[in-house]
Amino acid sequence: MMTQSLFVLAGHPVTPAEALAAIGLGALALLALVLLVLIGAGSARRREAREAEARAREAEARLAGLERMQAEATGRLQAFAAALGSRQADLARGVAERLDAVGARVGDGLAASGQATAEQLAKLEARLAVIDAAGASIGALAGQVTDLKAILANKPARGAFGQGRMEAILKDALPPSAVTFQAQLSTGVRPDALIRLPGDRRGLAVDAKFPLEGFERLRLAENPEAVKAAETRVRADVGKHVSDVAGKYLIAGETQDVALLFVPSEQIHADLAEKFDDLVARAHRARVLIVSPSLLILAVQVVQGLTRDAALREQAHLLQAEVGRLLDDVRRVGERVEKLKSHFGQVVGDLDQIAISTEKVTRRGMRLEQMELGAASSAETLPNPLQREAAE
Repeated sequence: MMTQSLFVLAGHPVTPAEALAAIGLGALALLALVLLVLIGAGSARRREAREAEARAREAEARLAGLERMQAEATGRLQAFAAALGSRQADLARGVAERLDAVGARVGDGLAASGQATAEQLAKLEARLAVIDAAGASIGALAGQVTDLKAILANKPARGAFGQGRMEAILKDALPPSAVTFQAQLSTGVRPDALIRLPGDRRGLAVDAKFPLEGFERLRLAENPEAVKAAETRVRADVGKHVSDVAGKYLIAGETQDVALLFVPSEQIHADLAEKFDDLVARAHRARVLIVSPSLLILAVQVVQGLTRDAALREQAHLLQAEVGRLLDDVRRVGERVEKLKSHFGQVVGDLDQIAISTEKVTRRGMRLEQMELGAASSAETLPNPLQREAAE
């Protein structure tokens, strides 16, 4: 049986003994292969065990480092909180002191400015009271209407009335230094009044001896011939008097270029302007202005305004000094306000910086609080706070 051929392989008959021997060799080879596989698997398990042990030691080292960094961060946070509290207390105390000082300085400046303004207003009120009183006096004089019949009653009365009316208007409206009555000129003549204009050494001559006889005849005329004769008399008398005034009172370099001829009645002045416009034009050409009481008041008001302006110009340096002091006060207030604004800006900037630092500390604390410490695989992906802090 053992020598019997089972099959032919490559022309060689294979016996059962050979087949068994071949099977045994195959089994030995398979056993050897299994042993080799088992030996390789044991080496791999030992290597994996060593790597796991190394990773565990590394995770423990990282955990210890994290615990140490957490302790350091806690200490830093406590120190920062203490410093922040102290800084806030100092800041609040400094801001309060600066606000008190600035408020006191601003209050003192405003009080001084208010006092100076009140003094200026008091002076202005006093001047306005004087102007109102002068205006009331002028209004009372302007409201006085003189009857033509009473004016033309007699010649001495007419002259005295005209002179007195003119002097009353000038005395009430002008200071004594601005007008002189019966002043003698270089030629020896004496105008009824000489008005001094501010800043001009030349005087303005005023004559009050207006010829009224022709107007009296014109008033009493009962027929056209008498009226014509009276008008001729008026033209002759007034024309001659205008020429006399221009010849006596217009002196180059000593008097103004014009002279005033005062008519003591508004009605006579109206009749003169209405019926004798040729006389008015002739007087204008001769540089003589015929004025009624109201026109003289207007002229005096102009002179009064010039006098007041001259007085203001004389006191201009005092006003400028006061205005300069007031502007200095206002400038100082502005500078102090700007300083206060800069202090507030600095405080706001410091508070913003503190808020930013506090927010950073809060975020970092939250990240430390949210860290998960677990398996070794998760330990490999833990963030490094020191690297993140350096990056930020």
